[in-house]
Amino acid sequence: MAVEQEDGERPPTPQGEGRRRFLRRHWLALLAGLLSVLLLLGGTLAWLAYRKLNGNIETDAATVTLLGPESDRPTRTADTAENILLIGSDDRSGANGAYGSTAGQRSDTVILLHLAADGRRATAVSVPRDVMVTVPPCELPDGTRTRGGLAQFNAAFDTGGPACTIRTVEQLSGIRIDHHMIVDFTGFKRMVDAVGGVEVCVPTEIHDRDAHLDLPAGRQLLHGEQALGWVRVRESLGNGSDTDRMGRQQQFLAALIRKVQSQGVLLNPTRLWPLLDAATSSITADPGLSRLGALYDLAQRLRSMAPSDIVFLTTPRRPYRFNANRDEFVQPQTDQLFAALRADRVVAVRPSAGPSAEQSGGSGARPAPDPSAGPGPSTGRTPGPTPRPTPGVTPAPTAGSGPGTPSGTGAPGTPAPLEGRTADQPDACAAG
Repeated sequence: MAVEQEDGERPPTPQGEGRRRFLRRHWLALLAGLLSVLLLLGGTLAWLAYRKLNGNIETDAATVTLLGPESDRPTRTADTAENILLIGSDDRSGANGAYGSTAGQRSDTVILLHLAADGRRATAVSVPRDVMVTVPPCELPDGTRTRGGLAQFNAAFDTGGPACTIRTVEQLSGIRIDHHMIVDFTGFKRMVDAVGGVEVCVPTEIHDRDAHLDLPAGRQLLHGEQALGWVRVRESLGNGSDTDRMGRQQQFLAALIRKVQSQGVLLNPTRLWPLLDAATSSITADPGLSRLGALYDLAQRLRSMAPSDIVFLTTPRRPYRFNANRDEFVQPQTDQLFAALRADRVVAVRPSAGPSAEQSGGSGARPAPDPSAGPGPSTGRTPGPTPRPTPGVTPAPTAGSGPGTPSGTGAPGTPAPLEGRTADQPDACAAG
């Protein structure tokens, strides 16, 4: 006699089993199709994003040609150390017109960034815009040449563009510049906004109409417009010198690097994409750096470095003996600094002991005054007009210490620690 099976224990019918196999196969096929579409869509979006970011970067191909023959330039180092010239332009055209109507453009900020061959160190050296140097004759895009001669350093950019600035730095330092990047006011603001602002220490209350800056004292989170005013302000903070301003710029860059290295930016797509978009849109670079891949590699190198191994300083300078509103290099410290960079040696820095640099949040790398250098630093130094290069000879300075002294041969030895800062150095607010 047959035994009835309880409900739920009946064996599946051939029709039911076939239906389940059919649905399972079709669901797997549908899932595979959806995954293929998502992968294709993701790949397409990634390709479009890459094209957009890569297309944002403006390429400066003319400068390579204007630099002249290889025989006129320092020898390229055989190792993997790199030297990049970062130029902050004060071009007032287009969106930058809100900051004045001065014709032409000058190198408001010039930083020589040395990336060590071991990939573990970076040294950023600010070159004062007011330092008196011998600007070499430079070729212009129209085929003419500038006359060259004794002038303020930033006149090289005004008269001959980035090529003339690079030639001047190479003549002064004997360092081969491998790449260059130019960033203007508007681009700087966009990058600061993209990371959500940068925190700085404001030593005293500031109201500066020229710099578009109104800030209370204390620790402040600065966004684009305020950040630009902070790195540009001059007369109303510190002793009014460009050296003090360079100290603030170095402090700000150190804080910006720390912010970009933080997980809040690098692992946050809503912040990372605007940063990449702003950075690539703000940069004019030589062909070797005007690719997203090259900039990514550069960012990765900096990201992998410990903040304590990223050093900021200014070339040793003092008031120019014939005009206290200008600067001149101090020797042999300047030659020794450039020689250390050429040899890829560590450059040691120490915090400033001077009150003005501490108030500015930075340092000017100024050795003790030399009695032979003429008048000391002037309070409230005024920038004065920017002289154009003219033929001339530096009036009989002390050997090896005058403006424009070629440093290509270098001075032996390593300089004693110069005034400067590392990217992890606490500011005056933290110290207080």
